[in-house]
Amino acid sequence: MSSESVVPLPRTAVPLGIDDPVEKARAELKAALAAIEEKANVPKRVARATGRGVADARVFARKNPAMAVVAVAGVAIAVGASVWGLVKLYTR
Repeated sequence: MSSESVVPLPRTAVPLGIDDPVEKARAELKAALAAIEEKANVPKRVARATGRGVADARVFARKNPAMAVVAVAGVAIAVGASVWGLVKLYTR
């Protein structure tokens, strides 16, 4: 039994030790296409960022509930003022 732990290879990486040039080219193409897909998938990236933001906000709210209330009130005031200003400009 080997003492080495197997580390999973990311989809965007090319495995080492490929000697056949055709197989190496296929692996490089597969990795490049996976990297392009990962970079171009904006909804997936936005979902991940939103999830991280929600998790950070929850941790902040648990650590400092008073500041969380102040932050929510500040955001609500800012959004309300922005909407009011846009409506006022539109109705002129």
